[in-house]
Amino acid sequence: MGSGETAPTMAKVHRALFDRFGQRTVAAAIVDTPYGFQENADELSARTEEFFATSVGNPVEVASFRSAAADAITAATAVARIREARYVMAGPGSPTYALREWTGSGIPEALGEKLAGGGILTMASAAALTLGVVTIPVYEIYKAGEEPRWLEGLDLLGAATGVRAAVIPHYDNAEGGTHDTRFCYMGERRLRMLEATLPEGVFVLGVDSHTALILDLETGRASVAGLGGVTVRVNRRSTMFTAGSELTIDAITQAARALAAGDSTDAVHEAALAGPTGTVAQQPRVPALRDAMTALEGTFVAALERGDTREAVSALLELDAAIAGRLRAGEDSPDLDNASSMFRSLIVRLGDGAADRGSRAVVDSLVAGLVEARDVARLNRDFATADRIRDRLVAAGVELRDGAQGSTWILEGAPPEPVATGPAAVGDAARG
Repeated sequence: MGSGETAPTMAKVHRALFDRFGQRTVAAAIVDTPYGFQENADELSARTEEFFATSVGNPVEVASFRSAAADAITAATAVARIREARYVMAGPGSPTYALREWTGSGIPEALGEKLAGGGILTMASAAALTLGVVTIPVYEIYKAGEEPRWLEGLDLLGAATGVRAAVIPHYDNAEGGTHDTRFCYMGERRLRMLEATLPEGVFVLGVDSHTALILDLETGRASVAGLGGVTVRVNRRSTMFTAGSELTIDAITQAARALAAGDSTDAVHEAALAGPTGTVAQQPRVPALRDAMTALEGTFVAALERGDTREAVSALLELDAAIAGRLRAGEDSPDLDNASSMFRSLIVRLGDGAADRGSRAVVDSLVAGLVEARDVARLNRDFATADRIRDRLVAAGVELRDGAQGSTWILEGAPPEPVATGPAAVGDAARG
């Protein structure tokens, strides 16, 4: 899993994996080593236990091994719990820390035995980074400024499937906003440096946020589930398999070889999806929120340049609707935070543009449109949307005042002026 291992978007993936056992309750364990150094490790474990009990419907116990300095009983208990469980998951934290603490512990061997013995191993986020031939010391590079380099990974992926890759979760990460944090915070520049030093025959296997690459060792099949896709990348050339794609595990390696040989990405993609009975159909992919953000920002900027505040406001409201829709669907991703930040910045930009032109009418148009949308939401008792619009106006320096005679607003200390909107008389008392 690229990320989101305890988010609603991945709950159904976990449930589907548990269903493969054909039992009501399956012995399951989570390994806490990757985040064992964090001060809130207890909280993270408790949150994960709660997620599996309530959202997945199968309880888990913690195979706790937070440090190689743990006593022998703690280490033996962790290994025993991993071996006894049929479903094992490790997730967020630091891949460097996990690899260092696991050395000589018996845990890597226990994880490998889980794959060989017919269990399910789910590695997400930081833990996913450890699966390949090599791994990235993310914290050291992104936070401490060290030069991009590889560390030796567990290579559980290669041992189980023959796929020789560097697994990179958070592949489509967009938390950076103004700077590139794709490829697990490395960005394109650093990823190119890392690619140049990959061991021979090793390729990049990227897994997007809130996305899972499921490898069925019994059937030799691979499938992609979740919100994003899985990317095979070789020497800056790549092909992506979106959610709903199915292919053989061997086809992943074949795709990497074809990319290395210079085959066209389209041909590589089609060949990888060609199974014994022909090409496997892909499910349509839901447009990524970041794509909607880009499109709506373009519409907003073009409208602003034309002085068309109505269309600019419309783009803002569409962005707000896109955010709200994904929240209702249970999405929990960095793109949501980025979209909210963009929403606020565009409101400020529209206000600044109006101020630069000295046009109170432009500001009136902006506020009137947003207030009208808020009033409609309040009439429909959609107070979550109404509050969201109010909060974002406040963040842009606009204060709303509701009254029996209508709504007034203040912009950066200016005197209040009435806003002509029909249903504005519906005040907060409507909540009762």
